[in-house]
Amino acid sequence: MVGIGYDIHQLVPNRTLYLGGIQIDYPKGLAGHSDGDVLIHAICDALLGAANLGDIGRHFPPDDQRYKNISSLKLLKTVSKFLEDSGHMVKHIDTVVIAEDPKILPLVNDMKNAISTTIGISSDAISIKGKTNEGLGDIGTGRAIAAWAICEIGRIYVTPER
Repeated sequence: MVGIGYDIHQLVPNRTLYLGGIQIDYPKGLAGHSDGDVLIHAICDALLGAANLGDIGRHFPPDDQRYKNISSLKLLKTVSKFLEDSGHMVKHIDTVVIAEDPKILPLVNDMKNAISTTIGISSDAISIKGKTNEGLGDIGTGRAIAAWAICEIGRIYVTPER
């Protein structure tokens, strides 16, 4: 089973930038009710979609104060538990972050480690790629960052004891 996720947030001053579950030294951060981590949000939506469990807004509404400034890794951990409770496991995550700046390649290993630790899969099962928008639109002018994710999940099969 596969699912797809997408998220985009505007870059704003006076906010810490979180992307892929890590804090990045950058002069702007992503606007959002939580920490605004578009990569983690896209992954959450892809996982939820693959398991037919709705979307991130259904489970973590933006008007719910419990999620105000929450780490998106906590949301991902909860989504991982939802999957486990419904008899699913994460098999593979493939993502693209679209940003003019910061450059994604130097951050990939730290992002993969944060994600893999949070949901308990190998970092080898996670792909993170960075692309620019070639100067076009809000992303291209450095006003926003977006992310796409496709996730593959499978059923958890328990072997009967003999």
